[in-house]
Amino acid sequence: MALDPKFAGQVYSADVSPKAIHTLELFLDYVCPYSAKMFLTLSSSVLPLLPEKYPGKLQLIFRQQIQPWHPSSTLTHEAGVAVLRLAPAKFYPFSRTLFERQKEFFDVNVVKETRNETYRRLARLAGEVGVDEKEVYGLLEVGEKPGEDGGLNGGNGVTDDVKVLVKVNRLTGVHVTPTVLFNGVVENSISSSFTGEQWEEWLEKNIK
Repeated sequence: MALDPKFAGQVYSADVSPKAIHTLELFLDYVCPYSAKMFLTLSSSVLPLLPEKYPGKLQLIFRQQIQPWHPSSTLTHEAGVAVLRLAPAKFYPFSRTLFERQKEFFDVNVVKETRNETYRRLARLAGEVGVDEKEVYGLLEVGEKPGEDGGLNGGNGVTDDVKVLVKVNRLTGVHVTPTVLFNGVVENSISSSFTGEQWEEWLEKNIK
């Protein structure tokens, strides 16, 4: 979990002076409109500033928070995991594209297609940001035949990774999206309606 820099001494390190940096954890769901609003503001107004204004002082973690009452939430996050597996540097560009077009994966727009058909559309989306579409679909596709052991419920190529992500998120008790943790503590002052200017004000106040 994240550690506030003021508690850096808790880290036993081979370095003479243990260091810690501030951590913002964003718990976001690809089919949550408020998550989209927060991510798109961050990606356009805030992320470009971080290397220049806060080098070595802040890391941002996108925690994929599946909201199971929207069945397509699982499918979209599986696509995100596939991109992480194949091209980690493309995860944020893929996420931006998916958030921009999230309505294409809302309940009404997936209800008449099969699971694999939704995966095909997500794979095409990954292809638009430079990830191999066929490889993405290969990780997402659910076969129509029993597994070698006769199993009928084996998931796909990213199921085990998704299980790990869900376990990590459950440790925090986070439920709603978006939720932001700052150095491991829920930061309720941050809103999905924050403008770029409000983000800059918050960062200037809190990142020392």
